[in-house]
Amino acid sequence: MSEAIAAIARSSLLLGAALGLRGLLVRRSAAVRHAVLASGIACATLVVPASFVLPAWSVSLPAPSASRAGEALSHDGLPGGAPVISMRAPAEERQRLPWPQMVWLAGVVVAGGSVAAGLLRLTRIAARARPFDDDAWARETAAIAAMCGLRRRVVLLEAPAPFVLATWGWHPARILLPREARLWEIDRIRLVLAHELAHVARADWPIQICAQLFAAVLWFNPLAWIVCRLMRRDSESACDDAVLACGIGAADYAAHVVALAREWRRPRWPPVPALFIAHPSAFERRVAAMLNSGIDRRPLSGRTAATVAAALFAVTIGAASIRAAQAPPAALSGTVYDPTGAVMPGVAITLEDPQQHTVQATTDAAGRFSFPGIGSGQYVLSAEIPGFRKLHDEFALKTAADWDRALTMPLGTLQESINVRAARTTPEPAPTRPMPIRVGGNIRAPRKTLDVKPMYPASMRTAGREGQVRLDATIGPDGSVTSVRVVGGQVHPDFAIAAADAVRQWQFTPTLLNGRPVEVVMTVTVTFSLSD
Repeated sequence: MSEAIAAIARSSLLLGAALGLRGLLVRRSAAVRHAVLASGIACATLVVPASFVLPAWSVSLPAPSASRAGEALSHDGLPGGAPVISMRAPAEERQRLPWPQMVWLAGVVVAGGSVAAGLLRLTRIAARARPFDDDAWARETAAIAAMCGLRRRVVLLEAPAPFVLATWGWHPARILLPREARLWEIDRIRLVLAHELAHVARADWPIQICAQLFAAVLWFNPLAWIVCRLMRRDSESACDDAVLACGIGAADYAAHVVALAREWRRPRWPPVPALFIAHPSAFERRVAAMLNSGIDRRPLSGRTAATVAAALFAVTIGAASIRAAQAPPAALSGTVYDPTGAVMPGVAITLEDPQQHTVQATTDAAGRFSFPGIGSGQYVLSAEIPGFRKLHDEFALKTAADWDRALTMPLGTLQESINVRAARTTPEPAPTRPMPIRVGGNIRAPRKTLDVKPMYPASMRTAGREGQVRLDATIGPDGSVTSVRVVGGQVHPDFAIAAADAVRQWQFTPTLLNGRPVEVVMTVTVTFSLSD
């Protein structure tokens, strides 16, 4: 599972837990339900960074059996030396940014741009608005703020529009009022201020903006939008409960809100991220809740807030700590090939773990071998058969693909020892005249005159395989490549064939040793790699 998918899964788990807990607390007050959803978004945001610092708890998922990357053959590299060539897939077959990321980024730009545009409109509104200088409004604002224990500065602004009534901002908090508000009766002034100052005391506006930005990042996740919508609804209901708790009658409050809603239907500005007392969204449900005397209207207590936070924090810790990992395949297996790509039966295979415990196997008629029950870690694999050099490979088993190995046995070398004996003779006296001494060691290195780049094997690119090939290339006295030999075994034959075919076509200037053309051996390393 990729990190992006894991992050989405963890965040969705927290959002789902918050929605589920809200459903269980449906009979509790709107303030409690709002706190649950706000805590859920906060935990869903923190769960991703927390996953990098908390201890991991791995959960194994079934893994697919390690596939044989096509029926293509495999070579591995040799001890290296000279030129190193890196092969990559053609540029037109690579994407610098995968299309899912491009789609996600485009959605973030659109959704986040909508929030940014709304904030810009609010800034322009505040710049054009005038201070709302009215003694009755100023007195009631101070009295209700003292009743709510609100110490933050609140600014009343006259909106430059036929009708708008909303709260936004943090420090200072701003309440936008229509021009007609100067003519309102004192009861409406009190209930409007009680509602809007409840938003300010509860810090509803910054919480709602953070929720909208969170939903913009997870624009494709419906849970994020559902949580935002329910948070906005619970926020308004919690402020309604705060107004009724001030002693204002439910029927009078509902009548004033309905009257404000009628005026709301007049032309207004484009949508802005502010809190509106008479927003049409779920308006009928709010009015019904105002008139329902059996609804719990208690504010959020410290004990309830601590309980909600503890419950969601526990889910956050669990979601951040859990790691989904594929279980390793049931067996470490592979195929042994010769340098031509033919399978090799009867090869003795030895596997050694870090504790130097060894297990052995022999390849079958199809050149396959298998070691069941091999877990992750560092291992040493050896392969041996007469006529070929012994193969010795150290590797790590991490991902499921590592449990499928492809080995190529390098050809062995022939050796012959000859002893020549002769009778010892008495050396002749050295001549008196000086003998000329031949001074050597003057060599001129070859210079490549024809370069042919290896082609990335299509079968290996389709299978997603990478590899490195080490070759010993013999350059003849005339500068042509007379022979190419693959050194090492841990490489796919298709890679080896592609590299050798290219190197055979190279041409060089003659290598001169003391002025004479000589044959020279060059070690070539060709690396085949794929880029994202």
